[in-house]
Amino acid sequence: MKNLAFIVAVLAMGAGVAAAQTPVSPTAQPSVMTKVENWTTKQWDAAKAEWAKDKAKWADCQQQSTDRKLTGQKSWSFLYTCMNT
Repeated sequence: MKNLAFIVAVLAMGAGVAAAQTPVSPTAQPSVMTKVENWTTKQWDAAKAEWAKDKAKWADCQQQSTDRKLTGQKSWSFLYTCMNT
């Protein structure tokens, strides 16, 4: 039992050291969802025009967005994800 406690302690310490050594990027990039939420209306309109070519999927994604009561830019990231999966 002492050996098990020792092994658990060593593993926990090792995980802490590994986490401490993980470099943090000084220029963390925003997520795709954040980028989509900040698109201009022109970018959004261009994406919608492309997605509308797949009428069935576009209609389904729009309905899901409506069902979730998403509006405006908050719906943009949802629709982006829906159309790109």
